[in-house]
Amino acid sequence: MSGDVDSTVTEKKKKKEGYDVTGVYMKLHEKKGYHEANYTKAQRVGEYLGIDVHFLDLAEDFKRDVYNYFVDTYKEGLTPNPCVMCNRNIKFGKMVEFADSLGINKVATGHYLNCDGEFFSTAKDDSKDQSYFVSQVRKEVLPRLIFPLGSWLKSDVKEYASKIEPLKDFATQKESSEICFVENDYTEVLERHMDIDLEGETVYSDGRVVGKHKGYMHYTIGKRRGFTVDGAHDPHFVLFFNPEKNQVVVGMREELEAYRFKIKNINLFKDLDSSNTNITVKVRYRTQAIGCEVRLDENRERGEVKLSKPVFGLAYGQVAVFYEENRVIGSGVIC
Repeated sequence: MSGDVDSTVTEKKKKKEGYDVTGVYMKLHEKKGYHEANYTKAQRVGEYLGIDVHFLDLAEDFKRDVYNYFVDTYKEGLTPNPCVMCNRNIKFGKMVEFADSLGINKVATGHYLNCDGEFFSTAKDDSKDQSYFVSQVRKEVLPRLIFPLGSWLKSDVKEYASKIEPLKDFATQKESSEICFVENDYTEVLERHMDIDLEGETVYSDGRVVGKHKGYMHYTIGKRRGFTVDGAHDPHFVLFFNPEKNQVVVGMREELEAYRFKIKNINLFKDLDSSNTNITVKVRYRTQAIGCEVRLDENRERGEVKLSKPVFGLAYGQVAVFYEENRVIGSGVIC
């Protein structure tokens, strides 16, 4: 129970369906004033539905498994995906363990996706679909998960809430941020732990120094501004980083093209081999799925992905999620 409209409608629906519902509010970070306001809202919902609401402090686990991962990945010049790690280790990891401690078998959340106990699949509302973010969740957890909003549009959820007097204000409240511990910009988090304003060299992929940048953590793959390239007449784009030398490697747009890449930290819901001929992959959340071939090593620990058409701005550290039609069949971290 986050105190937002999605989790509130989820609890209302399960209660109406006859489930014995217990609510849990998770404290994940130390953002000042954040939890006080949201837990108060969660308690209001609990009172209205007549259910108990537990306050579960997972701040230490979150810091270790999500927050530190976020900071350390940027230090390495890679692009993290904290929501994927949070779903694996916290929401469908520690949360399930807490359900066990209460003797509860099923866990329901307000995520927009579906689950049949074997596979996750995409939500009815394409604009809100969160199937990408659960692709690293452990397979054995899936039979216990329920996602009541997977068959609803966001507009339907808000309309449903607006017709229930105690929930009317939930229907119009502001959407929560994509990364819960980032207030405005990710660099605000990073600068608490290191100096991100260390000027360095802009270089070509062959090592030639061509200009300056203001600190590699200010840039993302594909960015074309904020650094200098001496004597350049055409636009240049960030290709990747060399954090050991504090270098930003730049090049022309065509150098951002990628037809293949490698993956590690592979999580499968179904085996990926040469017999899978209709697999598609998303290399970021807000990208179109592209046809691909996947080859894994014999231990299913690493693999290589060959794309049917190129993607631009492939980011090492992001998660590649594999689909078969609308089902998530596995994922791996791009390396």
